[in-house]
Amino acid sequence: MHSTLIVARMDPAGQHDVARLFKEFDGTDMPHLMGTRRRQLFAYRGLYFHLQDFDHDNGGELIEAAKTDPRFVRISEDLKPFIEAYDPATWRSPADAVATRFYDWEGRA
Repeated sequence: MHSTLIVARMDPAGQHDVARLFKEFDGTDMPHLMGTRRRQLFAYRGLYFHLQDFDHDNGGELIEAAKTDPRFVRISEDLKPFIEAYDPATWRSPADAVATRFYDWEGRA
């Protein structure tokens, strides 16, 4: 499984709205089109963490391909009042918000 972690800023008051938007989005076939297996959203002291798990390591490519879908465009616009770039001065695209993994461990069954 491959994962990405997006880090941004979010007013804690917007958590329910963000969760609702993703629940509606995830109720469509968009997660399947993007190769998303699981999505988890976290909040901590004004920070927003979006963990997205994929079955394969091409999740980023599939997301790029989905960006022109009207549903992807819509959720991106709908999230703007609630989610802002962690560092607006350096943000150019969502790729600038993806955390870099520097350690990984997985238990054996």
